[in-house]
Amino acid sequence: MWGQVAPSPNPATAQITGTVTDTSGDVVSGATVVLRHSSGKDVIKLVSDDNGFFDFTQLHPGTYRVAVSAPDFADWTSADLVLSPGQYMLISDCKLRVQVTTTINVGDRPDEIATEQLQVEEKQRVFGVIPNFYVVYDPDPAPLTTRLKFRLAMKTSTDIVSILGIGALAGINQAGNTPDYRQGLKGYGERFGAAAGDGFSDIMIGGAILPSILRQDPRYYYRGTGTNRSRILHAITSPFVCKGDNGKSQPNYSSMGGDLSSSALSNLYYPPSNRGAGLVFQNFFVMTGERTLSSLVQEFVIGRITARQRLRN
Repeated sequence: MWGQVAPSPNPATAQITGTVTDTSGDVVSGATVVLRHSSGKDVIKLVSDDNGFFDFTQLHPGTYRVAVSAPDFADWTSADLVLSPGQYMLISDCKLRVQVTTTINVGDRPDEIATEQLQVEEKQRVFGVIPNFYVVYDPDPAPLTTRLKFRLAMKTSTDIVSILGIGALAGINQAGNTPDYRQGLKGYGERFGAAAGDGFSDIMIGGAILPSILRQDPRYYYRGTGTNRSRILHAITSPFVCKGDNGKSQPNYSSMGGDLSSSALSNLYYPPSNRGAGLVFQNFFVMTGERTLSSLVQEFVIGRITARQRLRN
């Protein structure tokens, strides 16, 4: 949006200012901002400062357009801006959308493209530390092959940070005396093994085996744009709706089946007091609820604090 805010210091000339941000509201410094007159003759180029700010001054009345470009972002161009003498115009909708550039050479196979994209995803970490591999930021990803689905599941399961997280969870369970193992070092080892078994079975079944059989994508597709309502709906439905390898939305049998199967398998190693159909479904609903909450956090928080790379030429 834009409009008259205050008269320009020089009543004979006009001024255009604004701030370049991304769709999350973070400022974009170093963006190239070009002002063009409708006649095509007047071209002024600036670079947004550390606060994303730009300022065109001493402009003659007329019709202009502002174009903004920055690495890793899609270009943005304003509508026609009609300046009157002495007008001060503030542009407030200069928001750049993240753009992932993927170079596809003629003859590249989909599995080769998917492999390159997965290599990028395997470097995604929250604060540069915590694995965040099962999230797609690429707007047009290639479908994962069976080999890549198992590779992603193993990468997540064996990551050192994931293992440390299992150790921390086992310690929390030890303090809460759940499941009903003994206390002491042996009890901690049993709880560590149970937590590892839960996580590994859930990732392998829901993230590799079922997605391969059912031809479904086990990853969360980050949206990042649109209204808050649409993004919330996208996040909370993701445990129940996924993309198939054909690119179409379908019931997320892989995620739900993985949670249910993992809960059922826990009967093999949990203490007798922590077994039974009731506990299986209780664990299933807890895991599905955690997945829903995790998707919401992914959509509105984690996407902004995840260190990630993008494919380039």
